[in-house]
This record gives sequence, C-alpha cells and structure tokens, in this order.
Amino acid sequence: MKIDRLLGIITMLLNHERIKAKDLAERFEVSIRTIHRDIENICIAGIPIVTYQGGGGGIGIAEGYKLDKSVLTNDELDNILIGLKSIESISNNTTIKHLLDKLSPKQEDILSVNSNIYIDLTSFYKTNLSQKISLFREAINNNLKVSFDYFSNKGLSQRYIEPYFITFKWSAWYVFGYCQLREDFRLFKLNRCSNLKITETKFTLRDLPEERLNLDSYFDSEKKVVTMLIDRSQEYKIIDQYGTDAYEITEDNRMKFQLVYTNHQYAMEFILSLGDQVYVLSPDSIIEELKRNSKNILNMYR
Repeated sequence: MKIDRLLGIITMLLNHERIKAKDLAERFEVSIRTIHRDIENICIAGIPIVTYQGGGGGIGIAEGYKLDKSVLTNDELDNILIGLKSIESISNNTTIKHLLDKLSPKQEDILSVNSNIYIDLTSFYKTNLSQKISLFREAINNNLKVSFDYFSNKGLSQRYIEPYFITFKWSAWYVFGYCQLREDFRLFKLNRCSNLKITETKFTLRDLPEERLNLDSYFDSEKKVVTMLIDRSQEYKIIDQYGTDAYEITEDNRMKFQLVYTNHQYAMEFILSLGDQVYVLSPDSIIEELKRNSKNILNMYR
C-alpha cells in the first residue's frame, strides 16, 4: 500500500544519512520513478528532502530536521507491532514483513520494544485462509465482484457478492458484502467459501446505513436458548468457551447452563459432544430431537 511505503521511506531516511533511490526501489519492489514520486509527496507533506549528487550521493532528510519523537510513545509502538504481527500471521503479503522491519527499533536504541503478547489469527487451514483473504482484499481494493460456492446449513449455493470488508469476529474470519442472491448485505464465513473467483464486473459502493455495520444484529433476531444441567467433569469445557460466569452450581453439584445460539446445528453438536454428561431441561423441541437422534444412533449399532 502506498501509505505503508511512504512511512517506510521516511523511517529509512531517518535511520540513514543518505540512501540511493535505486536501493529504495529494490527494497520496496517498485520502480525508481515511483520512488521519485513518493519523495515529491513526502516533500509536499512538509518533510524537507535533499538530493546529493556525485558517487556518494543519494537522498536524505535536510540536516537539523527532526521528527517529534513524542508522536509515538514506546507503549504505542509496541501495540502497533503487536497488531502488525497478528495480521502477518494470516497474510502472505510481504508488505507487512517490510513494515515490521521498518518500525522495529534498532538493537542499539536505548528504548527497546519487548512485546509480551503474541496473537496468531490463523486456523488449521492457514494456507487456504491466507489465499482467500488476499483474494477478497484485491477485490475490495478494485471494487470487483466475487463469485464463490458457499456451504451453509441450507446446503450448497453459488453466490455473487460486492465485498466491502473482511473481519475477524466470533473466533472466525468473515467477509461482509452485498449478496446478489439475497439482495441484501450479508456475512460469509471464509472457511465455508470455495472456488473463489474475482470477476471482471465493477460495482459502485452502495449507501450503507450505520445500523447495518452492527454485525451482531445479523444474528440477534435468530437467537434461541437451551437450558441444561451438565456434570462438573465438563466444567473446563464450559469455562473454555463461555467463562466462569456462564453457569451456576446446583444443589446436586451440577452446572446449570443456558446456551444462547443462532445456529441450530451447532447447538445440537455442542449438546451431543457432552454425551451422557448433560441433561436438557428445555425447550421441548430440542429434547424430542435428542431422543430421535439417540434412537437412530442406537439402531445403527444394533
């Protein structure tokens, strides 16, 4: 991205007395002409750039000019690096690696950034996920529609969407866009998308009401609750997913837990994963479905 490159050039010029345009072009994988345009933009922004002629020449920042170091505190820089490393974990883009190199303090700096947080946003399908994110980012940057096959609880369907942004939410990656099939804005889970293709069809950004950006609202209307009693041998599972405040201990030393869900299949899989360590109290529809599933499983092994 251009803004990343401009920031990188400024950082390199601050750390070197002078540097050749050819070296900058190789570092940022652009043409020398692009570097000269970037230098012009940096000058317009108010940072005085000097060009030195001769064999030892190059580009540098005017002597005596200093950037205000209070722009970023050490803690603020640390937080930026944590965020960049998180993005790097799911990105194949070398720009992030370059930006990390540019922003990371030099070893001889008095203040060093020692991050004690590492965030890995990948899944077991890192390579596949990175490719999907890169493809959607390319489509978003160029306002191009994307086609893909989508697997949902209603089966397989082909979708054409106008992608707006990618988000990491509810422990998974989603793309938000306008779906031609539904004629409305929708969220699509990246792991459920396959055969992604960027089309040659451009789209114009639609008016997006602020309330549509509340991603939780896409599921709020579908929320349901199932109440159950769970043996305390499964306590670690509940704490792992929902926290220590998600349940209460009953007089017979079981956990009373209410599962709030939007996906019926997920709710059933969660309950069945607890085996005979769970007893569902309500609703009756879930209880009847569990009875049918249990009979089917028993009959299958007879």
